[in-house]
Amino acid sequence: MESHRKVVIDTNLLVRYLTGDDSQKAKAVDNLLSKAEKGELKIFIPSIVIAELVWVLESFYQMHSSDIAELVEAVLHTPGIEVTEKSIIASALKLYRTKNIDLIDAWIIEFAKDRGIKTIYTFDKKHFMNVSGIETKSP
Repeated sequence: MESHRKVVIDTNLLVRYLTGDDSQKAKAVDNLLSKAEKGELKIFIPSIVIAELVWVLESFYQMHSSDIAELVEAVLHTPGIEVTEKSIIASALKLYRTKNIDLIDAWIIEFAKDRGIKTIYTFDKKHFMNVSGIETKSP
């Protein structure tokens, strides 16, 4: 029995499941998620997988940021799944959805805020504009 077994999943499993573009693989992932929901195993998702997932959904599948944010939020709240840096990702998703900022820049902002840092050095200040509590500077 797989009771309390810990596993990590790769981005391509989430892509197949969320897009349904390969029904056989999507079903296999659904079965894996069912096992996690039943407590037969615990699925861990590294935060980098979420970043790659968003990139794939934007670039290859041409999905809109609000649809992507909705899918990622569903992943964050799936029983049996633990996502690293979950609170930072959740906050970054709000910026991503409402401020038209790409997820990685939103992530950097929320990472800084989480650590009490108010200054971000960047050459691309436009991606960090209109975010309260953050100051941008050039080196």
